[in-house]
Amino acid sequence: MPELLLEIFSEEIPARMQARAAGDLKRLVTSQLKDAGLSYERAEAFVTPRRLVLVIDGLPERQPDTCEEKRGPRINAPENAIQGFLKGNALTLEECEERETDKGKFLFAVISQSGRNTSEVLPSVVGRALSALSWQKSMRWGSGKARWVRPLIHVLAVYRGKQVDFGSLTPIEAVTLTHRTHGHRFHAPKPFAVRNFADYHTKLRDRFVIVDPAERREIISIRTTELAAAEGLTVRDDPALLSEVAGLVEWPVPLIGSIDPAFMEVPHEVLTTSMRTHQKYLSLLNAAGTLAPRFVVVANIEAPDGGAQIIAGNERVLRARLADAKFFWDQDKKTRLKDRVSGLDQIIFHTKLGSLGEKVMRMQTLAAEFADFIPGCKRDLARSAALLAKADLTTEMVGEFPELQGIMGRYYALEEGENSEIADALAEHYAPLGPGDFCPTAPTSVAVALADKLDTLAGFFAINEKPTGSGDPFALRRAALGTIRLILENSLRLPLRSACEMAMHQRNEAPVNKQVVEDLMTFFADRLKVHLREQGIRHDLINAVFALGDEDDLVRLLARVDALKSFLGTDDGANLLIAHKRACNIVAKEEKKDSVSYNEEADAVLLTEIEEKTLHSRLGELKTRIAPMLEGENFEDAMDMLAELREPIDQFFDRVTVNCEDSKQRVNRLKLLSQVRSTMGKIADFAKIEG
Repeated sequence: MPELLLEIFSEEIPARMQARAAGDLKRLVTSQLKDAGLSYERAEAFVTPRRLVLVIDGLPERQPDTCEEKRGPRINAPENAIQGFLKGNALTLEECEERETDKGKFLFAVISQSGRNTSEVLPSVVGRALSALSWQKSMRWGSGKARWVRPLIHVLAVYRGKQVDFGSLTPIEAVTLTHRTHGHRFHAPKPFAVRNFADYHTKLRDRFVIVDPAERREIISIRTTELAAAEGLTVRDDPALLSEVAGLVEWPVPLIGSIDPAFMEVPHEVLTTSMRTHQKYLSLLNAAGTLAPRFVVVANIEAPDGGAQIIAGNERVLRARLADAKFFWDQDKKTRLKDRVSGLDQIIFHTKLGSLGEKVMRMQTLAAEFADFIPGCKRDLARSAALLAKADLTTEMVGEFPELQGIMGRYYALEEGENSEIADALAEHYAPLGPGDFCPTAPTSVAVALADKLDTLAGFFAINEKPTGSGDPFALRRAALGTIRLILENSLRLPLRSACEMAMHQRNEAPVNKQVVEDLMTFFADRLKVHLREQGIRHDLINAVFALGDEDDLVRLLARVDALKSFLGTDDGANLLIAHKRACNIVAKEEKKDSVSYNEEADAVLLTEIEEKTLHSRLGELKTRIAPMLEGENFEDAMDMLAELREPIDQFFDRVTVNCEDSKQRVNRLKLLSQVRSTMGKIADFAKIEG
């Protein structure tokens, strides 16, 4: 079936924009095809630094014929209404039908339209798609008004082996429309004609262009691994950099170069960051897993000397880059971290939240307070680590490479002979940064990480800068999730509500704004649901435990949720949930009808039926027996004990009439059912559980 080949050829597109642009081109063109009534079998998008490519196969020869029926005004409607309908649909009165409906007799128009040839539709399809394609940044060039990410050279559009005839329709102003393209900028710059995608793909490869970015990544990965293995090395895993490098070349040629040994004394994170950020070099590791004095640069040409000059040139550039890094390293070490702390007063954390110096003071107090809840954590170490946590932000190195904050603090601290626990805390207190990120376990690191995150959360909630559905500019969701992971993965018995109040108090909030604390607890609850849902735990079980209202110990809360999940997985649990819902529904309905609450103890004297006496007795026993189990956090046994209610509740519903004629007995039985609700509610709010 017919195929459309589209190529937008330009100057180099930034690598970070390529994948999105290819996806947008595919989405926009296929959407326009759908709107035009044109189906297709396959649509694939590709991208290189100089071209966006789209191939759509299996297009029909023409649009389908359409037949549309429109109802007009009544036949006795005013003349101007009838004429308006006829004019709007380019019809005469004789071409309309009169039909009787249940609302009267109306004019009907049946409009049949023959489908146009696909070749006639494609110019407008392509034109609208290209006009709608947007970029994060765009530019104008020459004297035209067209905007694109980089200057455009041509638009190639081939359908059924021939160039698409755009006629007077120009998809992009002052850009050549063609069926010819160019190969590699240096190896094969001469234009050549193409008939279809297979022809295009083959001829480009012959002219040193690999159009598929996935194939370029694979080539780089395989060849880089081979080069490293030849020297007993391995490639440092960096998928994002690999993809970026694949977006910088059309004909990848990996080459291996050397790092001057004089720079190897600089922290390896600095070297890899410098090579990655500025030069897009792939780092190599030795057998011990540490940085080797070698790197891989991916050239875009087959050099006649095997790449010797390219390697030499890149080594020369790298020496200059690393000389700067070494200078920063040497200079920064001349000032101790504790002497840098005062400089944090000059760095604004947020205009409404003060300086980083003020934040560090709050972190010190919080870290020391939290130390009491962290096994093995010493208050003095936590306080000292919190004081130095942000000091490296004033260094030249972190100013050049912000992504090294914390990491450089650790190196500078070790250089100064600082306690290793404190040094590690400087590097680790930012973590975890996401669901898959490392979570600190060292006591001092955990204390400072919690202090940092809770201070941030309390501060931004206090000034009402909360995340919205569309944005979270201060990464508060990440901070909350990090707090949750620090608590759960280290099994900390830290009362979260109290921790939030402490953080609010450090902001001189006296008295503490209880509403802000409640908002924070709700926010944590939402984040916890997301976190646990990713682990396969139902959100309604979390709701059922949170509904108790006073549960802010996340470890205990999770233990309750786990016990509840196990209990509801049994037959007794599932059936007891049904009985609970039935009891709650009856009580709620009667409370609403009577405008009273029946949440009181039933009167044993008014119990007449053996089934209600048995249920009353069992409820009393359970209240006494469950209380110490909950106190001892033996939730599984408490849940198992609840199962003893299943039989007496079933028998009560089978043989006892709640809404009986005796009003006193009716009220007493409603109170008895309310006791079922309150007894089970000591473990969780079963009304929140779905199913």
